[in-house]
Amino acid sequence: MMTSTTSESSATTPLLDLQALVVAVRRRRRLWSAMALFGLLLGAVVAVLLPPAPAAVTKVLVAHQEDQPNDTGTLIRTDAQLLATSRIAGQALRILKSPEKPADFMADYRGTGLTNNVLQIDVTGKTDAEAVARAKALAEAFVADHAKRIQAIADANAKGLLDQRDRMQAELADVNKTIAGRTPDTDPKDSANLESLFARRAELTSQISDFGQRAEEARVGAPQLVAGTQIVDAARAVRHSLPKAVVTDAAIGMILGLFLGLALAAVTVVVADRPVLRRDIAGNLGASVIAELPRRSGRLWQRRRTRVARERLTTTLTRTARGSAEPLSLLELGCARSTSVIALSLARALAADGPVVVVDGLPGTQLARHRPKPGDPTVVGGEQVTAVSPQDFRIGVGSVAPGTAWTDLQYLGTQTVLVVRAGHGSAAWLHTVARQLADQRIPVIGVVLIDPDPRDRTDGTLWDGLHTALRGRSERPARQNGTGLRRTERQPIRAARVPDDDQEVR
Repeated sequence: MMTSTTSESSATTPLLDLQALVVAVRRRRRLWSAMALFGLLLGAVVAVLLPPAPAAVTKVLVAHQEDQPNDTGTLIRTDAQLLATSRIAGQALRILKSPEKPADFMADYRGTGLTNNVLQIDVTGKTDAEAVARAKALAEAFVADHAKRIQAIADANAKGLLDQRDRMQAELADVNKTIAGRTPDTDPKDSANLESLFARRAELTSQISDFGQRAEEARVGAPQLVAGTQIVDAARAVRHSLPKAVVTDAAIGMILGLFLGLALAAVTVVVADRPVLRRDIAGNLGASVIAELPRRSGRLWQRRRTRVARERLTTTLTRTARGSAEPLSLLELGCARSTSVIALSLARALAADGPVVVVDGLPGTQLARHRPKPGDPTVVGGEQVTAVSPQDFRIGVGSVAPGTAWTDLQYLGTQTVLVVRAGHGSAAWLHTVARQLADQRIPVIGVVLIDPDPRDRTDGTLWDGLHTALRGRSERPARQNGTGLRRTERQPIRAARVPDDDQEVR
């Protein structure tokens, strides 16, 4: 039954836990906050040190022969593209009498269609006066080119119509000549042919008149379009506000920095695979979370809650140490200082029952070097563990960080409480810790989680297996202490926690 439950839970484990990802990214708020702040400062500095070049703007009203009410802006976009050609750039440079190359000049301006008939021209220059002169020359060159194209199109249309009219006039002359060469005859066949010639002459006369009128309209419409294309907003310099530029660039930099920071945090979280939720840490270590403590004292209104949590943990560990004849150890992972504080608090609580010795197995023996206060327990280094009297309470403090001498952990204590900082160790290393402690036959009473996520609502209690990391072993053989007495191993106590959901626990 336990095997099937475990297989089902592992089968339903998602490939990417979004809740764990969100919590881990939120815990790395220093990273993406620093990136956002850096982007904000960088944007502000860029706005101050790299101000925009002097610019000018002008607007041109463009009349099109093919204007339609339902036009989607195709014609004005075509005009904007025609503006960015070497022909118009060259004409503007000739107006300015500038030796600059058209290709270089084209990089300093752009055209934007505001409506179907309004074209805005933005130009940059070395000074405001130069930018205004460039914008004026471009507008004049575009208007002249547009008028020239309209007139050329009108002349071509008129010429085509007049050529067609001339061909019909020649055909009409032939028809008139044929009609003039005929004499009235009583033959019905000749009468029918003559009637068809008269009908053709009338048709040609109508078409000649029509083509002449259309040619005249083509010529008349061109001046109206030319007159309708004009500069409606004279070239003027664009004023730049430094405070506005600073605010805009800073906001853009902050958004980009925040995005990059969040992306970097998410990628590093996925790659590092460092569990931060209670359920993940408990599952990887094979032991339940029995307490949670912040890494620091916190704000003033949070200190009382932290103090109460520390006192509750000290009471729990004191009860466990008094109820077992086996020495207890506290093994840290990423939180040596917090583990030292917990060990000293536990030793002070046990001092009422007799002498207590704290064995410091932390790297650097930082606990053994601390200045003792009145009433503090005796602290010795790990090399002096054999000199501790068997009648004394012994509390070992060590580390399970990478590089740990696993065989030395038994000298610190034959049962342990893991003090783990959330998000410090990878899932693979937590598995390694659980396996090595199991190989050393050191049961894990529970896990004290340091710096947990305050919004974590997952359950850190193992409900489907034993409370230890001993690969299913529920009891250990009795050990002999230094006095020759055999000690009976106490059955580990399951942490009493309430599941988050409404599922019935059987």
